Amino acid sequence: MRDTRSWPAKLALYAAVLAGAAIMLFPFLWTVITSITPEGSLADGPKLVVDDPTLNAYRTLLDAIPMWRIMLNSLGIAIASTLLQLVTGAMAAYGFARLHFPLKNVVFGFYLATLMVPLQVLVVPLFIEMKTLNLQDTYFALLAPTIASAFGVFLLRQAVTAVPLELDEAATIDGAGHLRIFTTIVLPLIRPALATVAVFAFMGSWNSFLWPLVVIRSPEFMTLPLGLSTLQGQFTTQWDVVMAGSVVSIVPIAIVYLLAQRHIIAGVAHTGIK
Repeated sequence: MRDTRSWPAKLALYAAVLAGAAIMLFPFLWTVITSITPEGSLADGPKLVVDDPTLNAYRTLLDAIPMWRIMLNSLGIAIASTLLQLVTGAMAAYGFARLHFPLKNVVFGFYLATLMVPLQVLVVPLFIEMKTLNLQDTYFALLAPTIASAFGVFLLRQAVTAVPLELDEAATIDGAGHLRIFTTIVLPLIRPALATVAVFAFMGSWNSFLWPLVVIRSPEFMTLPLGLSTLQGQFTTQWDVVMAGSVVSIVPIAIVYLLAQRHIIAGVAHTGIK
């Protein structure tokens, strides 16, 4: 379709987009600049020009906390959580979209209703469960609440529903069962939705703070948000070190998003179309 907008309208649109991008990117830029500013502080407001930039904050960060161990903990938990959510979410989505069983829509409705329950409500019963099973202060305790995701099931169900039923029927005529249809037909066709769920799952696990704070006590099991919280003192805080830790925590998320950006856009677009 030909764009019939005038040049002033296009310029105004581009200016609005650039202004929005600048507003969104400014906090990240301020974080990076503060991290390389000697004895950087947040009290003086944004400072975009650094006289003597230094990486001392990053060296202090590595000395203050076991950064590499904490990064490996966060990375391992995030990857495991993402893979488990993809497996459980894709199988549940296929079941809700393709299989027929009593009260399917009711069960799916109750499943979606769990999205309205905040984690703060579930922290106490989850902690009691982990303590009863003697699993607190373990990697499994960090992973357990994120094995399945109602949001992932919802998004993937929409993607599976968009896959034509004729493909299933043709595969059934050739003798394929549900497992073969699921692995060879459905999964390849919903890759954009899988990538979208993977990014959201990775971000959710990587940024999780409340649950690790409740269930973890030993420093060797700390994740990145929990480790960074120890950098803030009761009376004084080295904000350049805190910002250096924030930059380190942002980089993996940015890499994951950039790698999956094309699939995310396609997944969000396709799952909303029937």
